Formats: sequence, C-alpha cells, structure tokens
Amino acid sequence: MPELPEVETVRRTLEELIVGKKIAKVKMTYPKIIKEPKDTSEFSLNLVDEVVEMIGRKGKFLIIYTTNYALVSHLRMEGKFLVSKKDEEFDKHTHIFFEFEDGFELRYRDVRKFGTMHLYLKGTEFDKAPLVTVGVEANTESFKADELYNKLRKITRPIKSVLLDQTIVSGLGNIYVDEVLFRAKIHPSSSASKLTLEEIERIVNASKEVLNIAIEKGGTTIRSYLNAQGKIGAFQEDLLVYGKSGEPCFYCQREIQKTRVAGRGTSFCITCQELKK
Repeated sequence: MPELPEVETVRRTLEELIVGKKIAKVKMTYPKIIKEPKDTSEFSLNLVDEVVEMIGRKGKFLIIYTTNYALVSHLRMEGKFLVSKKDEEFDKHTHIFFEFEDGFELRYRDVRKFGTMHLYLKGTEFDKAPLVTVGVEANTESFKADELYNKLRKITRPIKSVLLDQTIVSGLGNIYVDEVLFRAKIHPSSSASKLTLEEIERIVNASKEVLNIAIEKGGTTIRSYLNAQGKIGAFQEDLLVYGKSGEPCFYCQREIQKTRVAGRGTSFCITCQELKK
C-alpha cells in the first residue's frame, strides 16, 4: 500500500504534470470507486471545464484541487495515477479517465478496485469524510511528543497498532512503523500506555527522520509501487528492519525476528527493542 512518502511523491509528480490543465471530459469503467457524490454522473459533470490548480495531500490522501472542487483520493492497495496521451492503450484495470483539453489524460488504475474518490466543493473537504478524522501528520512540526504522550495514557493497545491508526497520527503504514520503532528501539508489541515521554520523543523524532528521508528518496518500492511517471522509489535501500527477518540486526548483529502485531507482519530485534507490556 502506498504510504505517506509514496503519496507525497505522486503529489509532487502530478503537480509537475497536470497543474494548469483544463478537464474536457471524465469517463469511468468502474463507478464504485466514486464515493461522493452518490450520483457518479454528477461527479463527471462537475469536473468538466474545471482547471487543475494545485495538488495537495493529507496523510495518505491525495487532494486534486480544481477551480471549484477538491477531489480526495485514497490509493489503497494498488491504486495508481498515470498521465498518458488519450490515444494511448490502457488495460482492463484502468477505471477512471480525466481527459484534458490538450489531448492528455490523467488515468486511475487499480487492480483490486479498493481505491476511493470523494468530490467536494473546495473549502469543505476537511469537514467531511474521509479527511475529517485524519490525525496529525507524522513528519510535521505539529506532531509533538508531549501531545502524543497524553493521548496514549489510556491506550493499552500495542504501540504498533496505535501508530497505524490514522485517526491518531497519519502517514505511517506497516513499512514505516517497523522502521520507526526499530530506530526508536521500542518493541512493536509494547503497551502504548506504558511508554515514557522520553520513549515517545524517540518515536516522534524517528517518524520525522524516516518519513522525510523516504520522501527525498521517492518512497519505497515494495511489490508494485510506481509514481505517476512510472518511476520507482529508492528508500528500500535504506530499510534497516522491514523485510530483514533472519538477517543480522544493524545495531547488535542478533538475528531479526518476525511476528504479527495488529494483524500485520512485523520485523524487530529482540535485543534492541525491549518488550513493555
């Protein structure tokens, strides 16, 4: 699943490719991707003659701003945006087409069809689902250790589960949570309520460090992630623990273990990441 660095990379790429373009037509082969408005013909008609003004992002959500609207898109497991000439071939997994006046198209391709799109009047997008419940972004100055510490006082869930909860902190997915907790030397199964302020500070600092490096590297290519220009990310070269099960720990050389936490495959070092129950 594309996480914050991958979505940020897509945002930056689309900003280069489609800002200033005018939408002439919207076509779709799988309307269920459109969640708002319920009438998908309204979705299409509203966007005709709209000009793409900027590309935004909140957590893992991409926001395409046009003259009057905000298109909120979540890529989920396999969603991808591609920019192509409208006469170029496409496969059966390409479901939404935004045709521009200049002969190019923004195409949304999604093998599993799990992605979503919501269209709202610009300025109302943060007051409605899905953005209204999205927490503070994990790579920003607004993500503060003392505020997170206070939130976690009554949460007994494993810290990995908490960091994956996009209503508490947004932008961290399975890959980056493993990397953050490894660098912070916190066991992923540790009870969130038992962590000290100093440990929370390590998590916050590691979150910003990992995500910002990953953004610079264009994200992590695991399985099928590509950006809107078909290019791969490079942060996988910097991974210290994710996918390293059976290999020696970067810090102590003990073998990296793999378990399941919050239903997700989880890599960690039993020596460097002490378990707090």
